[in-house]
Amino acid sequence: MILIEADRDALLKPLQAVSGIVERRHTLPILSNVLLECKKGKVRFVATDLEIQIATEAECGVKGNDAAVTTSARKLQEILRVLPEKTNVVLEQKENRMLVKAGKSHYSLQTLPAEDFPRQTQVSAQHKEKIPQKQLKRLFSLVQYAMAQQDVRYYLNGLLLVIEGDQIKVIATDGHRLGYASIKQKQKTTPQEVILPRKAVIEICRLLDDVDEEVIINVSPNQVIFSFSNIELTTKVIDGKFPDYTRVIPSSHQKQIRISREILQQALQRIAILANEKFRGVRWVLTEGNLRIVCTNNEQEEAQEELDVDYKGEPLDIGFNISYLLDVLNNLNCDQVECAFGDANSSALITIPGSGEFKYVVMPMRI
Repeated sequence: MILIEADRDALLKPLQAVSGIVERRHTLPILSNVLLECKKGKVRFVATDLEIQIATEAECGVKGNDAAVTTSARKLQEILRVLPEKTNVVLEQKENRMLVKAGKSHYSLQTLPAEDFPRQTQVSAQHKEKIPQKQLKRLFSLVQYAMAQQDVRYYLNGLLLVIEGDQIKVIATDGHRLGYASIKQKQKTTPQEVILPRKAVIEICRLLDDVDEEVIINVSPNQVIFSFSNIELTTKVIDGKFPDYTRVIPSSHQKQIRISREILQQALQRIAILANEKFRGVRWVLTEGNLRIVCTNNEQEEAQEELDVDYKGEPLDIGFNISYLLDVLNNLNCDQVECAFGDANSSALITIPGSGEFKYVVMPMRI
């Protein structure tokens, strides 16, 4: 039975959109598969890892009766990817196999029953928010690198999404640094607060485009649905209490410098070449009119950069993880950054001059 007959790109694009969450090795074999639902001339592609579900539709030539089947997402995607562009592809279902035909190329893939495919039950949303794709993509990219990875404090392995008044805020922390970003909305809304899993945030950033087309965010206590560009991403939320980020952000640091983001970024990139691979420590020595950045490694090699800064306060010698500094500078697109310090044992605050919508806190380290 012919399921689909379509141009290779018409199948590959939606398949790539959903297959990012598919695990190659899983205890449930069907979770390595993509669900194809053929109905009324359209094909719906669905993938899930039980925590996140991504679905999208494509206009394809569907022949015969409505049908549904699951097959390996990775293998089907790889076959389509290596076929020449503009190739006409036919997908057929034959017993427990899917036949992929393209010209003189023939492939046979194993299938599993569509009725066994686990779907997330969508709950009714308590809150709906709309935001342009490019704004949400920018908002997430400003802080997502600060999320923890596989931390035992499971609530840190994600991003806190706060909808409060006329603001949308996102906060991420791994206990060593914290990123905060916010954006104003036109209308005031009911307060909502959920922790999005790390994997969901990374997938959303991958799928969003730099366009004005809106994302509809449906928020409920246990689930969030992002709908945009014919894609629907449904994610469970992390059940836990996120740390009080307002207590972490310093508000009274007196030692401040303003510096070109690009100049500082390039200096740190050069310094990082000789940084200790394990500890990644770098010293900032701040004196009147001068910032000296120094690091040494296990081979007793040393790197040093000096930058002119407008500073007249007391001298300061403070250590940081250089990777944490590069992370923030690589994800900002402003001309200058402002760095505020307390003492050698206090966390530093990096902000964008004239803007209260972004804050990055980084803990010092002993070197």
